[in-house]
Amino acid sequence: MQESQFIWMNGEMVPWKDAKVHVLTHAMHYATAVFEGIRSYGIDGKAAIFRLDDHIKRLLESAKIYEMAIPYTFSEIKKAIKDTVKINELTDCYIRPLAYYGYGEMGISPLKNRVDLSIAAWKWGAYLGESAKSNGIRCMVSSWQRVNPLSIPPMAKAVGNYANSVLAKVEAQKTGFDEAIMLNMYGLVTEGTGENLFYVKDGELMTPPTTAGILRGITRDSVIRIANDLNIPFRKNNIAREELYIADELFLTGTAAEITPIVEVDRRIVGNGKIGSITKKIMNKFENIIHMKEINHYEWMEQID
Repeated sequence: MQESQFIWMNGEMVPWKDAKVHVLTHAMHYATAVFEGIRSYGIDGKAAIFRLDDHIKRLLESAKIYEMAIPYTFSEIKKAIKDTVKINELTDCYIRPLAYYGYGEMGISPLKNRVDLSIAAWKWGAYLGESAKSNGIRCMVSSWQRVNPLSIPPMAKAVGNYANSVLAKVEAQKTGFDEAIMLNMYGLVTEGTGENLFYVKDGELMTPPTTAGILRGITRDSVIRIANDLNIPFRKNNIAREELYIADELFLTGTAAEITPIVEVDRRIVGNGKIGSITKKIMNKFENIIHMKEINHYEWMEQID
């Protein structure tokens, strides 16, 4: 990890190495935390944050699902994020706000503990490897099932959900793949370990609905809107495992992964083994938007003076 200088913690800028919590912090023991992953891009020497308002909204909604009262307003969080990027003199960077139940009482119930908020930002390149976007990645269907909505809410971007993702990711890497694709309790496709999934067949773009047990990804929403701009036929539809094997194109989307093509699933080549034409169109449009080369969707990019 490329360290920055400061991390915002409960209203103060703390030196990176001093941004610490007590070993008995509630979130460390019971996963009582929610977070966001946000990207900023360097545009003309300035930082331009992608869909900042939408990320803050989702952070607050995740906290609400967990009955966690973040002691900062939307505007205060937004200012803190911008201040963190500015004080670290960053342009291209990844931003991680984390709200968590802090030190106080131990035990399952966190309600007597205060909610802390931290915001870190650092330089972070291609999440799935430098060649992932140009050459595509190899995936496997994980033996680990995606969390059951009756057990834990997948719509919240909560820390606890990612223990499930860690198991699937480690399994994939140790088996020789780049990433895992997870199925739900009904054997239907949900998403990757930290990305949403899109499927192309006979010129039509599809992605699993939220009812499949996925996170409502902000990059996922962006791709859906881009597909509409490009007049690409699209629908939300449940996807069976075997459909992955006969897809014309597959790709993953996420803040960290951006848009990453999949060229192989369970050692079966996807399409012709190269990045498909629809995937390329969407990737090109997305790249133009995040680097502010197109006037459409400029509301997605918020520059910091």
